Amino acid sequence: MELLELIKVIILGIVEGITEWLPISSTGHMILVNEFLHLNVSDAFKEMFLVVIQLGAIFAVVLLFWNKLWPFSTKKGEVIKMDTLNMWLKIIVSCIPAAVIGLLWDDEFNALFYNYQTVSIMLILFGILFIVIENYNKGKEPKVNSIADISYKTALMIGIFQLIAAIFPGTSRSGATIVGALLLGVSRTAAAEFTFFLAIPVMFGASAWKLYKFGMSFTNSELMLLIVGMLVAFIVSILAIKFLMSYIKKHDFEVFGWYRIVLGCAVLGYFLLLAK
Repeated sequence: MELLELIKVIILGIVEGITEWLPISSTGHMILVNEFLHLNVSDAFKEMFLVVIQLGAIFAVVLLFWNKLWPFSTKKGEVIKMDTLNMWLKIIVSCIPAAVIGLLWDDEFNALFYNYQTVSIMLILFGILFIVIENYNKGKEPKVNSIADISYKTALMIGIFQLIAAIFPGTSRSGATIVGALLLGVSRTAAAEFTFFLAIPVMFGASAWKLYKFGMSFTNSELMLLIVGMLVAFIVSILAIKFLMSYIKKHDFEVFGWYRIVLGCAVLGYFLLLAK
């Protein structure tokens, strides 16, 4: 394995670890990074790598929130923590829309919408939504302040917002679910945590599917690249999640909205210039 390829994978892991959890679209950033960092691998491996690298980010969530995620109790007389079990049932409900549509039409949607035009438009559109929603919510108390207070109906509605991200690259899965949660009256902290937890089955499922399609037939070099990418994404994700949870205690999401708009314009402008 060449040193240059290893450096590229480390950079991709850093980008994944930051952008997966901040609502700024990992896809939009990966498209730009891919323009300048071309991995010397097959197209099939690269397609799989860009999805499976997310497992590193997921392990970071599991580590940081283990006590809230593990449903089995250590207390005498209590086998299952009912609040945690209810949370997982809500997460399953939220996953249903994207899971059904993704399994049926994932390849078709990728062929139609995985392009810089769609990514740019969705970056800008959801950036505007963040700004509008945060200004609308200023001075208002959220109706839902914890995941335990999220109803199954609200969980399903959040899942429909996640479906938008599954169809249109550039939306940002975390961005779409947070926007949906805020619109439904969920507090920023609860919205962020629910988004993190919702990512666990979604990303595990997507990674398993990509690994299955790839065939699990890695060369030693490919396996090393994948492990390094996941490890870097894991470490950076821990820092990104801690930053976001600390940030939203005192600030809103408006700055991420402006960032998305700038990035969307940059992606659109860059590719339009290339087309000339």
